[in-house]
Amino acid sequence: MITDYSQTLIVQEVSPRDGLQIEPTWVETADKIALINQLSLARFSRIEAGSFVSPKAIPALRDGEQVFTGIERQPGVIYVALIPNLKGAQRALEAGADELNLVMSASQTHNMANMRMRCEDSMAAFGDIVSFASGSGVRLNGSVATTFGCPFEGQIDEDRVLQIVDAYQELGIAGITLADTTGMANPRQVDRLVRRVLQRVSPADLTLHFHNTRGLGLCNVLAAYEAGARRFDAALGGLGGCPFAPGASGNICTEDLVNLCDEIGIHTGIDLPLLLKLSRGLPDLLGHEVPGQLAKAGRNCDLHPIPT
Repeated sequence: MITDYSQTLIVQEVSPRDGLQIEPTWVETADKIALINQLSLARFSRIEAGSFVSPKAIPALRDGEQVFTGIERQPGVIYVALIPNLKGAQRALEAGADELNLVMSASQTHNMANMRMRCEDSMAAFGDIVSFASGSGVRLNGSVATTFGCPFEGQIDEDRVLQIVDAYQELGIAGITLADTTGMANPRQVDRLVRRVLQRVSPADLTLHFHNTRGLGLCNVLAAYEAGARRFDAALGGLGGCPFAPGASGNICTEDLVNLCDEIGIHTGIDLPLLLKLSRGLPDLLGHEVPGQLAKAGRNCDLHPIPT
């Protein structure tokens, strides 16, 4: 059981990238910039602001350069770009990204669907990116997609995940993200693997990225927190999903996660009223309702008039 909720949980916002990448409706560049500018005021330490992948692969994020050069940067906020290859890294650095997030899958099948190459080739290409970024001051993070399960291959061997973590570190990449790409994780599995990874990676360098596909997202957060993890990705409104994984759906919802932490006494430092305001504006921006629950129900402290 979790007995000490006094420590901080760090929430990292990914809706401008992971949230919008699967949206069928084009979100105007000015609207993306306005969203990021508002999120920058909510006291996040990291915001994944966009990606530099092929416009043919992810047309919803084809305006990465314009977004990164157009946002109003706030002190202390790290603006992250997802990159697939050396060309993407070059574009991201020119646009002023503070951190590059490199991604490969623990599953060969998913890596072929997502990156169009085998895992070994992805890791070799990452070596070129590390060399290119050396001396630039940009941070590097290595994500392991399908850490907790693959929609094509099923269960992933935990030792396989640890091998990828080791390979990232051997390249000099300190930041590690374990991503539950299609929401296949369960709390016991999360607890076991996080404890093993924390023998290699410090809590300050480890991020957990959960999806709520099967309704276990916040349960998995608490399991990872109890195991010692302190950094978590989340998306405003619960947006998101992988375009190259069948059945993929949204990330854990940022405002739902922050509310959970507030309710049980875990400090996040995030401006929850601002998040709710932004989340309630998403249906007008996107043209559909979003999965997040708190924006619909309100906080426990939002009381109603007594019926007459």
